[in-house]
Order: sequence, then C-alpha cells, then structure tokens
Amino acid sequence: MVKEITRDIKQLDHAKRHLTTSITTLNHLHMLAGGVDSLEAMTRRRQYGEVANLLQGVMNVLEHFHKYMGIPQIRQLSERVKAAQAELGQQILADFEEAFPSQGTKRPGGPSNVLRDACLVANILDSRIKQEIIKKFIKQHLSEYLVLFQENQDVAWLDKIDRRYAWIKRQLVDYEEKYGRMFPREWYMTERIAVEFCHVTRTELAKIMRTRAKEIEVKLLLFAIQRTTNFEGFLAKRFSGCTLTAGTLPKKPKVPDNPFHGIVSKCFEPHLYVYIESQDKNLGELIDRFVADFKAQGPPKPNTDEGGAVLPSCADLFVYYKKCMVQCSQLSTGEPMIALATIFQKYLREYAWKILSGNLPKTTSSSGGLTISSLLKEKEGSEVAKFTLEELCLICSILSTAEYCLATTQQLEEKLKEKVDVSLTERINLTGEMDTFSTVISSSIQLLVQDLDAACDPALTAMSKMQWQNVEHVGDQSPYVTSVILHIKQNVPIIRDNLASTRKYFTQFCIKFANSFIPKFITHLFKCKPISMVGAEQLLLDTHSLKMVLLDLPSIGSQVVRKAPASYTKIVVKGMTRAEMILKVVMAPHEPLVVFVDNYIKLLTDCNTETFQKILDMKGLKRSEQSSMLELFRQRLPTPPSGAEGSSSLSLMAPTPEQESSRIRKLEKLIKKRL
Repeated sequence: MVKEITRDIKQLDHAKRHLTTSITTLNHLHMLAGGVDSLEAMTRRRQYGEVANLLQGVMNVLEHFHKYMGIPQIRQLSERVKAAQAELGQQILADFEEAFPSQGTKRPGGPSNVLRDACLVANILDSRIKQEIIKKFIKQHLSEYLVLFQENQDVAWLDKIDRRYAWIKRQLVDYEEKYGRMFPREWYMTERIAVEFCHVTRTELAKIMRTRAKEIEVKLLLFAIQRTTNFEGFLAKRFSGCTLTAGTLPKKPKVPDNPFHGIVSKCFEPHLYVYIESQDKNLGELIDRFVADFKAQGPPKPNTDEGGAVLPSCADLFVYYKKCMVQCSQLSTGEPMIALATIFQKYLREYAWKILSGNLPKTTSSSGGLTISSLLKEKEGSEVAKFTLEELCLICSILSTAEYCLATTQQLEEKLKEKVDVSLTERINLTGEMDTFSTVISSSIQLLVQDLDAACDPALTAMSKMQWQNVEHVGDQSPYVTSVILHIKQNVPIIRDNLASTRKYFTQFCIKFANSFIPKFITHLFKCKPISMVGAEQLLLDTHSLKMVLLDLPSIGSQVVRKAPASYTKIVVKGMTRAEMILKVVMAPHEPLVVFVDNYIKLLTDCNTETFQKILDMKGLKRSEQSSMLELFRQRLPTPPSGAEGSSSLSLMAPTPEQESSRIRKLEKLIKKRL
C-alpha cells in the first residue's frame, strides 16, 4: 500500500535527478566544445598564457565524459583535445629550439614572455615535454664548456681544475640574471644546470686521467681533489640536492650531510693508488728516520719521577696515521681505505720490530767471571746485574711505548671502521699488530726478570756450595741472602719508578720474578747437602728473611708503602712456605721412621718419591738407611694418591715429635727477636 502511495513520488525523484544530470552534462559539453575551439585557436596564435589556464580546465571537464566515450561526438572532442596537446608540445619544443638552437652559439639577450608561458603549458602536458625542454636548454647552456675544456686544451688538465669551477659559477650567475624568471621555480633549473655540469665534468676528468695517468703525481692529485671537494661543499650550501635521483650519485653513506659529496670527486678514486703508494713511501722514510734518530740520540734518560718515558717517535707515527686516515676518508671510504689500513699494518709491525724489539738490550751468557769466594766477600754497591741503569730504563721505556702502541692501535682500528664503508668494516683487523706489541711487552718483562734472576744466581750457587754440616751456630742472615736483597734493592726501585705509568706491567714483573726465583731457590736448597741441625736452622732463618723481602718487593725502597697485590702475595707465600716446610722436615729426627715419613707427608703433602729422596740426601743419610725409608714411604702413601680428600686426611696422620717441635719453637723465637 505504501509502495502504491509513493510510486508517483519516486518517479518524480528519478526524473529530477536525471534532469539535473542531463543539464550538468550538457553544460559540460558546451564548455568542452567551446574550450576545444578556443584551445585550437589560441595554440595557433601562441597565446600560451591563456592556453595554460584553458587547457587545465578542458582536461578537468573531459574527465566527466570518460563513461560517454562510446558516443561519436564525445570521442571526437576527446581526440581533438589530444591532438591539441600533441600540437602544443611540438610547437613549444620548436619555439625553444628556435630560441636556443643546438648548433648555434648566440643566445637571446633576455627572457622571453612567450617561452615563460610555454613552460606553464609544459607543466600541464606530458612530463616528457618538460624533460625535453630542460634537457635541450641545459645541453645548449653547457655547450660552450665542452668546447673550452676539450681534452686537448691546456686548461683541461688537473693543475687548472679551478677554472672549470670558476666557469660554472659565472654561468649560474648569468643564468639567474637572464633566465631566472623564464622557468617555473619548481623546475630547479639552476640546480639542474649545476648537477649536469658535475656529471659532464666527472666523465671528462675520468677520460683525461685515463689518457694521462702517468703524469698524475700525488701533489697534483691531492690539489685537484681538494678543489673538487671544496666545490662540492659549495654546491651543498647553495642547493638542496632535490634533483638528485637514485643512481645519479655515487653511494657515499659516510657523508649524509652533503648530498653532492662524490658527484665529481668519485672520478679520482681509481687513481688513489698514487696517494697510497706515496704514503707507503713516506711511512718507510719516517721509520728509517726514527731508527737514525734513535741511534744518534741514544736511549731515553733515566726517569724516576713520572714513570718510563714513551718514545717520542711513537706519538709522531700515530699523529701521521691520523692525518692520513682523515685525508683518505675525504677522498674515498671504499677500497683505498682498505689499502691504507694495510699500509698502516705494515709499518706498525716495522715500528715494533725496528724501533722497539730491535733496541731491546741483548743478554749475554758470560757472567763476568764471578766466583763463590768473591760473591761471599761482595760489598754493598758492587755491580752484579748484567744491565746498566740506562739499559734498565730503556727496557722500561720500550715496554711503556709498546703499551701505548697497543692501546692506540686498538683505537686506530675502531676509527678505521668508523671511516670505511659499512660493507668493508669486516676487512679492518689490526689484531695481529696488537699481538706484536703484546709480544714486545712480554719480551721486555722477561728481560727485566732474567736480569734480576741472573744477578741472584751467583748468590744461590754460593748457598748450595756452603758446608752446611759445619755450621756451628745460628747468626744473622747469610751473605748470600744479603747479596740477593742487594740486587733486589738495586733493580726493583728503578723498574718500579720507570713503570709508574703502567702499574699492571710492574705487577706482572713481580709475579714473573717470584715464579722464576722461588722454584730456583728451592732447587738450590735441595743441593745443600748434607745439612746439620744448626745448618738447617740457619737456612730456615735465611729462607724467612728472603720470604719477608719478597713479600715487600713491590714497594721496596719506596717512600709510599703500598699493599702488595693479592695475586703476588699468594705466589710468594705458597712458594716460600714450601721451602720452609722442606727445611722443617730436614730438621726433624728420622727415627722412628713411621713418624718421620708421616711428618713429611703432613708438612709437604708431596707424594713424589724423588722429592722424598732429595730430603733424605739433605739429611745426609746413607743409602742403606734410605732404602728402608723409601719402602716405608711408598707403603704410607694414600691409595689412590690423588684428590684433595687424601691430602687433608694425611695432615692428621701423625703428631709432631716433641724434640722437633721444641727446636722449631726455639727457632721462631730467634727470628722474632732478630726482627
């Protein structure tokens, strides 16, 4: 019923909508037909200003008739519009060709209003028309440049590269004055001219450098690169780079603030081998100069205030490296940087070998004819150490320099990775060179240890040659102990003061010396045989004196007393306590046998038969007595003889005899009284 009632109303609504559409379409058709007629007439009269306004309107109206293209009259109008557009495009291109002939050398005196309006029309036409206008204009504008700077012209070579950039700067000013208003602002014609100039220049420079490659010297190359990068910087300040498209520019991710970086200077990259070879030569000469200066000036002066002096040549080398790295990164962040890094590696190794390792003092096997008697009569201040004060200072200086080189090489590797292209960072690796400097450090420390160790050798030899079974009473420390302490007091303060800036390596020296001296001392201790009870007590007193000196070794002779590093103290306490335990076992009576064997196992926790044999030799026991004791020792060994639990249980096997305990207490009182 509702449908019946509203049927007439619906018909009226449809009729109204259709009528409105028909009227609008007819109006559009009238506008389109009139617009096409006017467009054709204006085109013939070259009224480009009016055409620009009318053409956009005609194209907008034509969009309403896309669904009516089946109607012949509509299709005909659409084809007339397309024909008008094609005619406009060809006509405008012809006008520009007439105004700016490709073969001509004359240019109009000023901008043309007709051409300015033609550019507005070209904005509406197919984009190919606009691109063709831009291409022809820029080509004609740069035609003079190609003539002036032909490959055979004197001004085309690198030494006059400034003239190229001066020419384009004048042309840009000339363009702004004459044609700045002719082209729409959004065409960025000034920037486009500059960019095309850069492409042409890069191609021309690459061509002439290939032809005259043998004439390229490093100074000339760097001059040309510097002037070119300066020009690229000028472009970055003047233009935004909005006309640069993907593929137009070489990829330079390391310089994001300058979109023009490399637009011309990329052509120099294939010739940077000249620069790399020059740096190779310069660095070789620099190393040779360092070697000559070292020989002429001699080792650095002893330093007791601020630590070992780093060789000045080291700082000079890395300053030169930094300069080269910055300079090369401005030229290229690609393969040339990898080549430069390889050169750096080469001369870091040469510096380590020729300047550092090559100047370390050499050790000699001869000991200067020292004898036991002369050692025992040795007076304070006599020279026993193989190295002089100057040589010790030189070793410390080389060690400090190697440490500086190690740290700076690590920083150099990080900087190189920052400068080089991301895709090449994995190829920057200076680990081998850092290892070389670490080796120099280790060698220097080893030399210092060997020197002090060798100075103490005659004293230890004297200790092992003494007739310990004839010692009648316990006195002050033996002469050999005084000799060892004297050498320690002579060497250690010098080394400590000259390694003040590298404290960790002084600690390493102390640890390595303790690890070398203590086992050697114990080895010589076993050679002291036979030993009487009193002789053993004297040796125990001497061992305690050496232990206290070694514990104090890191700060010996220093006004500032520092607590020795825990790692060092642990080594000294463990090693010298073993020496004391050996002597306590020697002092203990060997009867009853079971008690002696168990006491040995308790004090030394050593299941080695050879060590037990040495103890028996020190006691002066006959072989017949030793055989029964060795058999008992083997029987008393725990089964299995390994593991911490076995060792801990051994320590509780047998009590110390009263006689041995009494003698040890007496000796301890003597030591305390002396201290």
